[in-house]
Amino acid sequence: MVYVPEGEFLSRIGPTEFYKDLEKYAGPNAVQEWKKLLDAILPLSSAAMALPPLSIRGDFGVLSTAAARYAPSLLKSFLQMGPQGALGATKLLRPFSEIIDSLELKDPFIRNWVDLLAFLLAGVKSNGILSAEMIYMFAEWYKPGCSLEYPLHGTGALVDALVRGLQKFGGRLSLRSHVEEIVVENNRATGVKLRSGQFIRAKKAVISNASMWDTSNLLPKEVLPKSYLDRINTTPQCESFMHLHLGFDAECIKKDLGIHHIVVNDWSGGVDADQNVVLISVPSVLSPDLAPPGKHLLHAYTPGTEPFELWKGLDRRSAEYKQLKAERSEVMWRAVERALGPGFSREKCEVKLVGTPLTHKRFLRRNRGTYGPAIEAGKNTFPGHSTPISQLYCCGDSTFPGIGVPAVAASGAIVANSLVSVSQHSQLLDAIGI
Repeated sequence: MVYVPEGEFLSRIGPTEFYKDLEKYAGPNAVQEWKKLLDAILPLSSAAMALPPLSIRGDFGVLSTAAARYAPSLLKSFLQMGPQGALGATKLLRPFSEIIDSLELKDPFIRNWVDLLAFLLAGVKSNGILSAEMIYMFAEWYKPGCSLEYPLHGTGALVDALVRGLQKFGGRLSLRSHVEEIVVENNRATGVKLRSGQFIRAKKAVISNASMWDTSNLLPKEVLPKSYLDRINTTPQCESFMHLHLGFDAECIKKDLGIHHIVVNDWSGGVDADQNVVLISVPSVLSPDLAPPGKHLLHAYTPGTEPFELWKGLDRRSAEYKQLKAERSEVMWRAVERALGPGFSREKCEVKLVGTPLTHKRFLRRNRGTYGPAIEAGKNTFPGHSTPISQLYCCGDSTFPGIGVPAVAASGAIVANSLVSVSQHSQLLDAIGI
């Protein structure tokens, strides 16, 4: 469900259903511009999707696992697009706004909607996101026959599956193991030291999924070149989050409640304005086992728009902190009341948990509780995965391809691929059938 200044509608996946909502809430001109956009970019999706992210690695082996393996499909996609389409494919690594501008799309709703999609995907508007990432997403959402898939038992089931895979191949996951320091000897990462004092030696490499700021804080300052530190310290950051976690009785809630809701209070300030966009998920709608019988659980949040400066230096146990939590969470409460209808009562919620940028900073060990680097496509590039320290690699939202679950998953895969042989990498691609 989408709640925007123009009205509210169920945003359906697929090429035709969205046209009806556009006609009703934005008018016939918006429908024509949306068709124009899809006609221009869906043919490019074959090029954007012809090279699977899992084929990429950080060494010359990529010539075998990616270039040679997928050259025929890339060539075929370019031939199918024709000269004009192939020319358009050169824009895949440019900001998506350039495609919008080149098509002369003027309708305010279309431009706002595209900004919203980009922001939800990568934390930046259309002028900051790579066209390849947006086009990949458009192909998943708006091609004929497409659908959204939901993991049984919630997103946690994906995490459980990853852990099973890790353990199946002899890996070990250590929880409650606070890393105090990355140990460097002779400019080589040799392991990590835990807060408990335990030293874990690395056989092949140390890989950090922490942000660039938090990774640098784990290293002895003298081992990093000034130029490398300067780049980290001058990289702009996205803001942080507000979270609202609720548990409540399902009895008075409408039976046809959807799982996902997007609330946009005002287009004029931009989708990246603080206290403007609220996202709501009610996973117990599709996975009742995630909550006790007859109950719902809900998560609402403001997506990377909460200024850390408002919270900086506050004592989490102080009255001032509690008061600010109440004030800054109100926008989420109102969004939840709008989405769930009159059957919902905040007073009757049995679980009420509010998270702030300080919560992010504390529990996720994120510098300033940030969502990640605010690197805009066309102006700068995300760092690669190697570092000035031998045997130290980085993945996650501070590295290529960037912020958001798809991009971060790709970064982890690239590092993993780079640490195995080309033949092992090729065997993986064969095993999963790509």
